[in-house]
Amino acid sequence: MHYMERDPGRDGGPKSRGKSRAGWWVGAAALVVVTVGVAAFVAVASYMQLERSLPSIQSLKEYRPPVVSRMYAADGTLIGEYYRERRYVRPLESFPRHVIQAFLAAEDARFYEHGGLDLAGIFRAMVKNLRAGEIVQGGSTITQQVVKSLLLSPERTYIRKIKEAILAYRIDRSMTKDEILYLYLNQIYLGSGAYGVEAAARTYFGKSAEDLTVAQAALLAGLPKAPSRFSPFRNLEKALERQHYVLERMVEVGFLGPDEAAAARKEPLDFADPEASRVQVLNSFTEEVRRRVEADFGSDVLYGDGLSIHTTLDLEAQRAAEAAVRKGLEELDKRHGYRGPHGHVEGPERDAFLQQLAEKNRNLGPGAVVEAVVLECADGGMCRLLLGGERTARLLPPEKEKWAAGYFQSRKKAFRPGDVIRVRLEEEGDGSTWNARLAQEPAAEGAFLAMDPRSGRVYCLVGGKDFSKSQFNRAIQAIRQPGSAFKPIIYAAALDRGFTAASVLIDSPIIQDDPSLQGPWKPANYDRSFWGPILLRDALIHSRNVVTIKLLQQVGIDYVVDYAHRLGIRSPLTPTLSLALGASGLSLWELLTAYSAFANQGVRSEPYLVEAVYDRDGRLLQRHQPRQEAVIAPQTAFLVTHILQGVIQEGTGQGVRRLGRPAAGKTGTTNDLKDAWFIGYTPSTLAGAWVGHDDHRLSLGRKETGGRAAAPIWLYFMESWLKGKPVENFTIPQGIVFAKVQRKAGPKSEEPPEAAYVAFAEGTEPGTTETAQTQSDSEEATSDSFFKSDLFWKD
Repeated sequence: MHYMERDPGRDGGPKSRGKSRAGWWVGAAALVVVTVGVAAFVAVASYMQLERSLPSIQSLKEYRPPVVSRMYAADGTLIGEYYRERRYVRPLESFPRHVIQAFLAAEDARFYEHGGLDLAGIFRAMVKNLRAGEIVQGGSTITQQVVKSLLLSPERTYIRKIKEAILAYRIDRSMTKDEILYLYLNQIYLGSGAYGVEAAARTYFGKSAEDLTVAQAALLAGLPKAPSRFSPFRNLEKALERQHYVLERMVEVGFLGPDEAAAARKEPLDFADPEASRVQVLNSFTEEVRRRVEADFGSDVLYGDGLSIHTTLDLEAQRAAEAAVRKGLEELDKRHGYRGPHGHVEGPERDAFLQQLAEKNRNLGPGAVVEAVVLECADGGMCRLLLGGERTARLLPPEKEKWAAGYFQSRKKAFRPGDVIRVRLEEEGDGSTWNARLAQEPAAEGAFLAMDPRSGRVYCLVGGKDFSKSQFNRAIQAIRQPGSAFKPIIYAAALDRGFTAASVLIDSPIIQDDPSLQGPWKPANYDRSFWGPILLRDALIHSRNVVTIKLLQQVGIDYVVDYAHRLGIRSPLTPTLSLALGASGLSLWELLTAYSAFANQGVRSEPYLVEAVYDRDGRLLQRHQPRQEAVIAPQTAFLVTHILQGVIQEGTGQGVRRLGRPAAGKTGTTNDLKDAWFIGYTPSTLAGAWVGHDDHRLSLGRKETGGRAAAPIWLYFMESWLKGKPVENFTIPQGIVFAKVQRKAGPKSEEPPEAAYVAFAEGTEPGTTETAQTQSDSEEATSDSFFKSDLFWKD
């Protein structure tokens, strides 16, 4: 036997080989079972771990997304919207049937049939996309899109897709289809800052979703796939292609008939102006309200919790105030002549500038003040101007404008080609050419505030000449010297200290030592003259500086400072005699607060801007609580009012006398004519105007006093605001009597002045024992009496 031969017994026969194969199958089966078991264990473990990381769907049942906060004027007009996501939540039943059908056809036609995942829809989308050679239809259901938008982060991973499928299945089991669709239509982003169908309807068409046509609904329904790519504002052709696809889908699924779809394709869409679709009245009033609401509630609440903010703003008053400020500043500017072109452009710079003008000057109309580039000027003075785009203008000979004549006297031609000037459009001539007159941007700034002195309700607020260029609120934030507009506070304090309107003061030179100055202080009157004996009422009516300094000295500086604080002045007041000249800075807001006590029978009314704030559910969060306090006697308030009526009838405020109804007021002018003020009131309206430069060093110009620079603004507003309203008289409180008092002559008077009809607190009128400060008609004063310490002409 060969050792290498195999033993037949050891090889085994057929039976042995069968057993071997059976063992192999058993082993393989065991391996499969183990592998499947391990895989199942891993799958279950992974699912359990994945499940623990899934967000709760409970938040969907308590859906409270970020929504728009809205601001309203006093009459309920919407004047502002504030948001990070522009969204208006609507109940599902408020959407028209064709709007819902458009989105179902475009995004998920089997929405009411599948269980959150649509495998048939995914397969169908794959086929359509392969045939089209591009992605024309998505496979995600509306439920999946809700999950992506509200529950998951936006990253694209397989894990996220698994989570999305699980959550979509769960949502479909725990919520009704209508509830899911409600979330979708209010949550989906549709481009141009619009979240939800309602916001998209307002953004693209300037209307509510309930007013959308079939064509408009189809266009919106085409946006979710790629909001930016299919935006009609960016690519109208692509948007229309997508709209046509949606209309075809609506026909395919039976939502529209072919004829209806064909009609919708031809229907004009009437897009809204992207800017006009956003409700935003940008001015100092709305910005101040926004700032205060944000301070009270926080930015997250303001920009996401859907507040309803009801303000005191009267739109008619606001328009009148803005027009008055603009007119007053333009008149002031023209009194000081034309300053010339404010720029010059040539070559590529000119082309770029004209492109900017074309955008800025899109909406032109008569009266609009716009920038223009000079193309050429003829010898006769006529100039051709470019307004941007295809629009041009003919400038009437500027040298014939009286206010600008001085600038052009030494120039052969009005302007050079390329000069950038400002013009006012008058009327459109032939084609796109306008007739225009020369204009310029006022150099000075202005502020205006009007309120109801009885309640504190602010009717309007203007913080500057152009809010778009400067958001600094000069009515509230600017601290400026009030000049003589502060004097009524001093005179009111004097009346409460026992003086009367007929007390005789001495208008004579004084010299005061002032450590802050190099040398003695020699205050003077505006006209550089001294009038000698003068009634207290006349000293205020004619704003006599030196008399007021003497009066302040007699009444007491500390007393006046406390008195001013009681009236509502919050800014620190320097306790020196310069207080008599309004040298301590304060705001227009503060000054009107103080004057409200004069206009409201001694009761100070704090100005306010917001009536009430409600949350998205209509619950009251904040309501204005009147902040009123009786700070001076009604008799004192009326005595001041009666004197301030004299300011308008015969004093520094005569320029506003043409108002033709009972009014009281006071001018204010600071040193070197840097600030001009006028604060005035009728029984129902208290208003104030300020004019000046933001640079405190600049003067308004020669003779630009409060009566000339600021009072006209007040007058223009009051004429417009009070037109058609009944004439009101100031209420005379009990304890007031009237008497004729002989007035004192000024130095230039040749004849004795007429007697004045003066108001007195009962018991202080001439002839009573309380009138120690009253000058009798027969008493005379001599120039020898006008020395430094004199304050009164005494018996």
